[in-house]
Amino acid sequence: MMRYYLGIDVGGSKTNALVADEHGKACGFGAAGSGNHEVVGYDGLSAAMQTAAAQALQQAGITPAQVAGAGFGLGGYDWPSELPPTLEAIRPMGLDCPLGVVNDAMIGLIAGATQGWGIGIVSGSGCNCYGRNRQGKIGNVTGMGLWMGEGAGASELMGETVRRLSRAWSLRAPQTRLAEAFCELYGVADLGALIEGITQERLYPRSSAAPLIFKLAAEGDAVAQGLVRWVGESLADLAAGVIHQIGIENETFETVLIGSMFKNGEALIGPLRAALHAVAPGAQLVRLSVPPVVGGALLGMEQGGLDVTALRPALVESTRAFLTLED
Repeated sequence: MMRYYLGIDVGGSKTNALVADEHGKACGFGAAGSGNHEVVGYDGLSAAMQTAAAQALQQAGITPAQVAGAGFGLGGYDWPSELPPTLEAIRPMGLDCPLGVVNDAMIGLIAGATQGWGIGIVSGSGCNCYGRNRQGKIGNVTGMGLWMGEGAGASELMGETVRRLSRAWSLRAPQTRLAEAFCELYGVADLGALIEGITQERLYPRSSAAPLIFKLAAEGDAVAQGLVRWVGESLADLAAGVIHQIGIENETFETVLIGSMFKNGEALIGPLRAALHAVAPGAQLVRLSVPPVVGGALLGMEQGGLDVTALRPALVESTRAFLTLED
């Protein structure tokens, strides 16, 4: 009898589910809205997972009883203390199989690393970093941003941009074309009005403005270039900590780049690579090119005792083909 495996990817904006068979063939996909318990609570997490999984199982033509292993990559799942309420949220799905529950950054790593281990760096609206070595030891940061000294996603980039604009306004730092660009973006007359609006909580610089910084950096603005460098070096700092935790400084391994900020290409990746190689010369940077939910399905296969290294290429290719047909 064919065995099937379920992967779930839960984020702040969407939840995806993927069913694959024991040969690595994708055969069911489902989607729902936000499931991050920090956003929608554990009831919302449970509802999102049930909706996405039901769609995927129905499309695959199987029931929960036929799932031999399931992997859950959950945004907002950061500490062992969160496991009991998370398992309670999973329970209504009716799964009677081994389960793997990790942060969503980990399934991005599993999806993108050909050997299933290494480092996964997330830089989207926020940032995170997880890793595991070939023996399975896991390392991570908190994912809580600059409050914990962790940068940088687009939100952290905007915070640092505001700080540098404030320094320019008070003549503590060089002037920058970012001042004119942000004044135009937010409809104010000058940099003083921009800083006043921010301090008086009338203006709220959003992460959606991050591309403007990369644009001005490409055009030669020194402050914008410094900000882009800061992002890359900050992400390398996250990875360095995780590398030390799992002891792979002297190994050759894949570092999977996950999230929308990496669409900015070498402008961001170059400084990241340089800083990372100072710690781990064997780090090989690769962009995640498949949906992270693939990593969830691979994690489910791991729970069922399958050799996921051998199955990963088939699952990656079949998922791409399957989702293309769905579109």
